[in-house]
Parts: sequence; structure tokens; C-alpha cells
Amino acid sequence: PIPTEIPTPEYLLMILFKTTHYIHSQFESNLSAQSVPTYLTGPRMRFLQYISEAGKIRMSDLAAKIGIKKRTVTQFVDALEKENIVVRIPDPNDRRATLVQITDTAVPIIKKTEDAMILAAEKVLDSFPSESRSYLLYLLYQLADVKESNDDMN
Repeated sequence: PIPTEIPTPEYLLMILFKTTHYIHSQFESNLSAQSVPTYLTGPRMRFLQYISEAGKIRMSDLAAKIGIKKRTVTQFVDALEKENIVVRIPDPNDRRATLVQITDTAVPIIKKTEDAMILAAEKVLDSFPSESRSYLLYLLYQLADVKESNDDMN
């Protein structure tokens, strides 16, 4: 039911937290059902998706693109490299820079996570008519202060 009273910002934030927890739980449940290793969390999968799309990418560029600290990129790469999911390679154009790329081992795992994402999305948004989905996207863009096309948000 649509509330008749205007909710407070605090209440809306609490509902957003609760909603993101629910969505995260659905995603994690589907990852488990797809037998995706537990070290591949949602944030790490988002990280891998960027690397996969780029083919090879400088670690510093990856940090800027995702909007995370370089130290966090290093921590993610360290952990994923230990699991043979990514590999560091020297940048042929800048000997001070390091590129990171997905290993062959990671490709089927990434596919499983994409399947888990689709299943979670279908479950979470199944009851939403297309107009409601469009409006939700509009609201989320406003919330994230997206002013123009943003590849990260698509």
C-alpha cells in the first residue's frame, strides 16, 4: 500500500537499508545455489565484471572507474589472485603500471554469478510492472545523482 503520510528521510533510509539487505540476501542465496565460491562476494563480482569487460585494465584506472580506493583494488586483486581468478601483468606502455585481467578459470564462475544475478533480479522484481521498473530506475538515478548516461548504472 502507498503511504498516505510523507515519510521522514530517516525512515526512507532505513527502508533502503532493509531493501538492500533483502536484495543482497537473494543474490547471495542464488550464488550459493550456483555453487559459486564464498570468497566471490557481490562487490568482488562487480569488480570482476569491470575487468572482464575491459579485457585488461590498469589497477589505477579500475579504482577510478568503480569509484573505490586504490588500496581496495589492491586488496581485491591480492585475494582474487590467490584464488587464480585474476592475474597481474606488466603494462607494456608504462613499466610503473600494472594491468589486471581475468584468468580462464574465472570465466565459468563469472557466468554462474551472472545467472545468479538474473535469478535474484527476477525474484525481487517479478511483481513490478514495467512502468514501475522504469520509475524505480528514475528514482534510483536521482538518489545516486546520475545526471547523464552512466555506464556504471546501466
